[in-house]
Amino acid sequence: MATLLLNNIHCLATMDDQRRELSSAWILIRDTVIAAVGAGDDFPPETTPDRVIDLSNHVVLPGLVNTHHHMFQSLTRVWAQEEELFNWLLKLYPVWSGLRGEHLYTAAKLAMAELMLSGCATASDHHYLFPNDVQLEDEIRAAQEIGIRFHAARGSTSLGESDGGLPPDSLVEREPDILRDTQRLIETWHDPAPQSMLRIVVAPASPFSVTSDLMRESAALARAYGVRLHTHLAENDKDVAYSREQFGLEPGQYAQDVGWLHDDVWHAHCVKLNEAEIQLFASCGAGVCHCPSSNMRLASGIAPVRLMLDQGVKVALGVDGSASNDSGHLLGEARQAMLLQRALGDPAALTAREALEMATLGGARVLGRDDIGQIAPGKSADVIAFRLDSLALAGALHDPVAALVFCQPSSVDLSIINGEIVVEDGELLTAELPRLISVHNRLSADLLRGAG
Repeated sequence: MATLLLNNIHCLATMDDQRRELSSAWILIRDTVIAAVGAGDDFPPETTPDRVIDLSNHVVLPGLVNTHHHMFQSLTRVWAQEEELFNWLLKLYPVWSGLRGEHLYTAAKLAMAELMLSGCATASDHHYLFPNDVQLEDEIRAAQEIGIRFHAARGSTSLGESDGGLPPDSLVEREPDILRDTQRLIETWHDPAPQSMLRIVVAPASPFSVTSDLMRESAALARAYGVRLHTHLAENDKDVAYSREQFGLEPGQYAQDVGWLHDDVWHAHCVKLNEAEIQLFASCGAGVCHCPSSNMRLASGIAPVRLMLDQGVKVALGVDGSASNDSGHLLGEARQAMLLQRALGDPAALTAREALEMATLGGARVLGRDDIGQIAPGKSADVIAFRLDSLALAGALHDPVAALVFCQPSSVDLSIINGEIVVEDGELLTAELPRLISVHNRLSADLLRGAG
């Protein structure tokens, strides 16, 4: 049984039930689990650890949790630069029609590397396009190789142009095929056990991308297997207008009508939820993933995160797709979330620690996990550490926890996921980055060239 002691931690933000922040702290890791946490020299009885790492020059947190992404979009960054959501999709769908399994595998691996270097230990990816030979296994293989804790969301689109949808007909799937493949993936890959490294999520792309029948049948399938549900909701004004025109309902009401407002569901964005809809979310336990950079990039608006939190809604963070964010830095999203709420006029609208809680515990809650998001005995050994002597944090060491959010986001110096060191001295150990970037750029150029 391998043991690792992280010792002399300058500042440890545990995110535990008491939200303790400890100085001169230590963490004892045994295999894949945190065995003990404390401060000073009062170590628990233990044989000599196999390894000791001194973190006297670091601030330490639980591994961050990203709850919404479209990793394949890292291939098409900086495209459709001045478009809102619907027009942006219309410009990108023809490009994405050329996706193949090699594209998805490489894009996912690169996106995961970027997330891990920003401190992310757990990520959910919402993949909803399956042209050519693309399978969700392309992402699963990337996650297993690079060592990230992964929630693979089997997305879907079934409404093509001829049925009033946005994507070309050639890019959508038949709904029976969607349900069949989703069931296959759950039966093959879903691991519900504590400390699980891989779970499957049922995730139709959006209310404007699939039929109401598929929304209902997807919910029934997920609940039959005990897996979680995810989709987009109320992302911008056009999204709300579609719901009113097609269903005669507000987006939150539509979600309730098709069985998508329960504590096993989380929705991405929710920029345009009204107060009554937010109360619906709070009453049923449904979660929200806030994606501030994407919402700003596409001019979707500012999600009412303060109101959601005050009403008791579970709120997490996501980087969203790399073609609507053009980055994948989860700690950066925490900063954007804090600043964006303050932009509405209240300098105390969201604190740095609230933003970090959304990026850790908030993510764990919307994913339905009680084994991540905290540094406490019995939790998964997902731990990240940032150096204090960096240029970005100079002058801010009187509050190093808040500095991680207020100051320019740094790359992680040390990352441990499931007890394995995956980043050390700022270097990702589980992928050869120069080669990965080179292959990724080649595939991106091929994809764009193929779309003209």
